Amino acid sequence: MASEEEILTISELSAHLRVHPTTIYRLLREGRIPGFRVGSAWRFNRASIEKWEHGELGAIEAELAPRRKPKGRKAKK
Repeated sequence: MASEEEILTISELSAHLRVHPTTIYRLLREGRIPGFRVGSAWRFNRASIEKWEHGELGAIEAELAPRRKPKGRKAKK
């Protein structure tokens, strides 16, 4: 029986969703899956993932999405 506070690692989530870990990293980069960092490692709340799977979360709120600087050239001023 899974606890609502159960926390998953990338490899556990990968097995749960039946996708390659690279896919999870891509979803995180795009801000399309709920997760949080512990040091340099990503973690996932099982209850949040289940809501996300069933479409109950909708788009991840901006404050929860990971913030990344865009790669590439700087814009000229």
